[in-house]
Amino acid sequence: METTFTPGVLTTPADLLKTEEAISFVKDSFAKELSRQLSLVKVSSPIAVLDGTGINDDLNGIERPVHFPIKALDERRAVVVHSLAKWKRVRLQELGIEAGKGLLTDMRALRPDEDYSPIHSIYVDQWDWEKHISPEQRTIPFLKATVEKIYSALKTTELMVCEQYPEIEPVLPEAITFIYAEDLLRQYPDLTPKQREHEAAKEFGAIFLIGIGGELSHGEAHDGRAPDYDDWSTQNEAGHYGLNGDIVLWHPVLETAFEVSSMGIRVDKTALTRQLELRGCPERKDLHFHSLLLADGLPQSIGGGIGQSRVVMFMLRKGHIGEVQVSIWPEAVRQELAASGIELL
Repeated sequence: METTFTPGVLTTPADLLKTEEAISFVKDSFAKELSRQLSLVKVSSPIAVLDGTGINDDLNGIERPVHFPIKALDERRAVVVHSLAKWKRVRLQELGIEAGKGLLTDMRALRPDEDYSPIHSIYVDQWDWEKHISPEQRTIPFLKATVEKIYSALKTTELMVCEQYPEIEPVLPEAITFIYAEDLLRQYPDLTPKQREHEAAKEFGAIFLIGIGGELSHGEAHDGRAPDYDDWSTQNEAGHYGLNGDIVLWHPVLETAFEVSSMGIRVDKTALTRQLELRGCPERKDLHFHSLLLADGLPQSIGGGIGQSRVVMFMLRKGHIGEVQVSIWPEAVRQELAASGIELL
């Protein structure tokens, strides 16, 4: 039976309930298609990990995790996860997942240092995935092939959403465009990184920006990356550096570049050692995760996070992330949006 859905302003309880149903439809549809494309199995995941293990994701290296003591562990401290970038790789090994297959989990995180915006809140929900690969697959062609499968899952989900809710029309281009961060810098040398992304996403509709974390030719990185999960320092076949990147779409309502995924081929021993030195933190090699990797105790892998609320925002043509997730918002933001007829969940 066809379900009506209005992608614009929704204020009545009935409208909000339709939104909740649509959110579930998008999440279920995309997760199934992503698992099919990448040969992933759904697994459970933690909301917190013990501090001092090196397992938690440091993101850009400046964000503060939420800490708390555990009485039953003699007040040992734990941290709410930022993401599961390193935990997933350990889990691949623990579950004995063979090369060519991987895992998928629903990650829930708190990032209290996030600045509020229409696309940012302190609550983060994403599909965290990780796939066991061979050392020979640590290449740009393999990275691109994986991105194309993820993009295919996005395209398929969009078509399913448009069939379920005819008021929404498909906008994703037939193919995703691959661009190196260094090439984008050369094309727009006077623009900021976000402005460069905006121009590229507007032109192509969907891009994968390769090489994020290492310094570009002007001495600055396009964006920050921790040194111990994505490989952003290995020279690739194109003569640039990095085996990672971001999937960025053009959001038709916000009319701006809209990042939905950060991902990449993970560090091997050589890249980890190099990146710890580059970031001035070689002492991390003694942490649990790092020592496992350096002792060949972890599989080679590719992985990433795909924002659940971001994907839902895009698919349902929403202009504020609070329309598709429940979070904590300043009262002034709620009142401002309510005056415009937008009710946050």
